[in-house]
Amino acid sequence: MTRLPRLPEPGRRAALRPSDGDREQVAEVLREAAAEGRIDFAELDERLGAAYAARSYAALDMLTRDLPARPSAAAPTGRPTRLLACFFGGFTRRGVWTVPGALTAVCLWGRGVVDLRQARFSAGETRVRAVAMWGAVKILVPEDAEVYVNGVGLFGWFRRGATGPGTPGAPRVTVRGFAVWGAVSTKRAPVKDRAGAPRSVVE
Repeated sequence: MTRLPRLPEPGRRAALRPSDGDREQVAEVLREAAAEGRIDFAELDERLGAAYAARSYAALDMLTRDLPARPSAAAPTGRPTRLLACFFGGFTRRGVWTVPGALTAVCLWGRGVVDLRQARFSAGETRVRAVAMWGAVKILVPEDAEVYVNGVGLFGWFRRGATGPGTPGAPRVTVRGFAVWGAVSTKRAPVKDRAGAPRSVVE
């Protein structure tokens, strides 16, 4: 006879250890809160660090108790990330993930990487607003994508070398923004699966 797993005792959830998926759900809520102006970038960076280091559900709940949206492991948000930000730190978003039609990447005294090569595009055109102030934002796009880059560098660099047409059916990516004493670079790169073979990003 197969034994069923024991369920947590009532009231013990706060002491249980969360999964990586639980931590990521909280991170999504925090990014949404920053995009809506509920918390600033410094507080976002602090709370994100605490979320990824959390060892209990109680620690995660503390990070979102003053926000309207509360994450739940049983009911994920399902909303794509709209804001990636770092303040005296860094971020990396790569692999298979859902990118929205409009995405903002901000780095203040830090470095961020937005890798779109294996992303699932939710819109016909993806608009990326990149801001680097005393920092750097690097955007990797599929080499077959249609790419338009138009930004301003003030005592910094906003590289437009990736601008150009793509193949039929490939995603379209538009990058705009500015760099102040920093750099925003957009680079085409091949899309590869886990075995190293090129794969299509349009499903």
